[in-house]
Amino acid sequence: MTPTLADVDRDEALTDAIAELCGSTRAGFLRTTALGGAAMLAALARPADAAAEITDVAILNFGLRFERLQATFYTQADELGTINRMIPRKQQWAHVLGAHERAHVKILKSVLGSKAAKKPFFNFHGATDTDSSFTRTAVAMEDLTVALLAGVTPQIQNRNLTAALFGLLTVEARHAAWARNIVGATPAAAAFDHPRSLDDVRAVVRRTGFVAQRPSTTTRRRAPKLTG
Repeated sequence: MTPTLADVDRDEALTDAIAELCGSTRAGFLRTTALGGAAMLAALARPADAAAEITDVAILNFGLRFERLQATFYTQADELGTINRMIPRKQQWAHVLGAHERAHVKILKSVLGSKAAKKPFFNFHGATDTDSSFTRTAVAMEDLTVALLAGVTPQIQNRNLTAALFGLLTVEARHAAWARNIVGATPAAAAFDHPRSLDDVRAVVRRTGFVAQRPSTTTRRRAPKLTG
C-alpha cells in the first residue's frame, strides 16, 4: 500500500511547508493522499487560492502551534510539580504566564475555526523537570515569542487581525520582561528589538526537538495531556 504524507510526516514539518506554499486547506487534503500520486501532484500544481488569506492563516496557524508549545510547557511543569517547588514569586510568575498562554491558544483556535491545524505532540526532554531548566527555557521562549510577533505582525493582511496581534505582542513583551527580571537579567537589554521571521523561528523550534513524533507504544514517560 502506498504511504501517505501523514505516514511519513509525523511531526508535520512537511505539512507546514506545503501550507506556506499552497494554503492550510490544501495541505490538510494532501496529508491523506498517496505520496507521488496523481492527486498530490495535481494539488501541488494548482495555483494557491487568495494569497492574503493563505498568508494570514499560515501565520496564525504557526502562532497557534507556538502558543500550544508554550502552554503545554507551562502546564507540564505545573503537573509535574516543578512550579510548586519554586519560591513564591517564581510560582506566581509561572502560573500567570501559563494561564495567559493557554488563553492565547483558545483565542487563536477561535479565530482560525475550522482552519486551525491539529495539535502536535511535544517532548521537552526534561526541560520541565527542574527549576533551573524550566526557567532558562521559559525565558528563551518568551524572548523568541516577542521577536516572532514583531516579525510577522506587519505581514498580516487583515487589519483587524493586525490590531489583535499587536495586543498579543504587548502582552508577550511584558512576559519577556517579567521573565528576565525573574532571572536577574536586564528586562530591556537594548533600545530596539530585532524581529525574526516565521521561517527563522520555525528553524529554532525544530532544533529544540520539542515538537516530536508521537510514541507508538503505551509505555511512555509520565506526561500530562496536551494543552489546547
